[in-house]
Amino acid sequence: MAKEFELNEVEVWDGNYAASQALRQAQVDVVAAYPITPSTPIVENYGAYQANGYVEGEFVMVESEHGAMSGCVGAAAAGGRVATATSSQGFALMAEVLYQASGMRLPIVLTVVNRALASPLNVRGDHSDMYMGRDSGWIQLDAFNAQEAYDMTLCAFKIGEHLDVRLPVMVHQDGFTTSHKAQNVYPLQDAVAYKFVGDYVPVDDMLDFSRAVTHGAQTEEDWHFEHKARQHKALMDSRTVIDSVLAEFKELTGREYKRVETYMMEDAEVAMVVLGSSVETAVLAAKELREEGVKAGVVAPRCFRPFPFDLVRDALDTDSLKAVVCMDKSAPGGAMGALFNEVSAAAYSTKSRPLMTNYIFGLGGRDFSKEEAKRILLEQKAHADAGYVTTDIQQFSGVRGPKLGFFQTRRG
Repeated sequence: MAKEFELNEVEVWDGNYAASQALRQAQVDVVAAYPITPSTPIVENYGAYQANGYVEGEFVMVESEHGAMSGCVGAAAAGGRVATATSSQGFALMAEVLYQASGMRLPIVLTVVNRALASPLNVRGDHSDMYMGRDSGWIQLDAFNAQEAYDMTLCAFKIGEHLDVRLPVMVHQDGFTTSHKAQNVYPLQDAVAYKFVGDYVPVDDMLDFSRAVTHGAQTEEDWHFEHKARQHKALMDSRTVIDSVLAEFKELTGREYKRVETYMMEDAEVAMVVLGSSVETAVLAAKELREEGVKAGVVAPRCFRPFPFDLVRDALDTDSLKAVVCMDKSAPGGAMGALFNEVSAAAYSTKSRPLMTNYIFGLGGRDFSKEEAKRILLEQKAHADAGYVTTDIQQFSGVRGPKLGFFQTRRG
């Protein structure tokens, strides 16, 4: 039996340490991992827990991130509770196997510490890897700070392993701004955390010799479509389970989470939609603008996949809202930002159809200040007052050199 880890009511943890503690408390059967900045401390800490008797599971050191996720797939298919961690190029190397995990309906938990994708090489945090995973068939949850990195990781096991879901789950936190920033965290005691997560219940595991199953089967045009349709339905059906687990977590801890977090949106005239650690910056900016007479609000999707289309629509469907800016922390690669496209689709189904603009920001860890957030929100106020977008629809925030802007409105 694993030793109990002595925890204080309040600990000072960074996001990496918080995530590693959640993995320890879930008593994972197998962690297969390969180190990469800035997620290395998660598996490094887990290895120390295992070496010192705080977990009973196996810690498998492999030769690459492709090998790490392959090991996770094998262990999960064999009937174990499985987890790992990665970032950036490691995530990209995992990409082939991510689709295997979701297609086989294996509830692996992957803690992703968001980091820019090369080239050029960069170890700082943006959302390139998170966006890369959005079509992989995994549930994606977003933590805005270290406390949430701990909480969402515990919730991820309970969500993914639910018998009505059985899908892998990623928990994202921003590289360095969350992963390496020490903050107060209120952990659960080991027994309480494990009771919340629950015992692992294998489904269709390969080691159940009384009922033979096949994993990784080949299907062509006769059955492939049906498999993918069922997988999509499972993702969409997971929404009710996510809501239920978050509600149960609130009862246990008093900490309330929603698939879409909203701040000051009841009477907002302008709003910012943003992900990750920048949410807190945006909220501070909106609060200060309200003191100056500008009715600003913030919408923060916590569940990136399945995308909460209806909840985003409802958050934007107010009589007062006139203009919305979507903040994409990933290089758009010749298109509008991915978050902008999805939020705009939701906004188009509202009655008011607010003016929509897109900012690309924070690439490679470029700082996003409260002052810049206020400037962008004030720009939305100018759009709202004019009744049309007065700038390019897509702009870049904080980039050196000539101002970058693309696409113009035909309204106004």
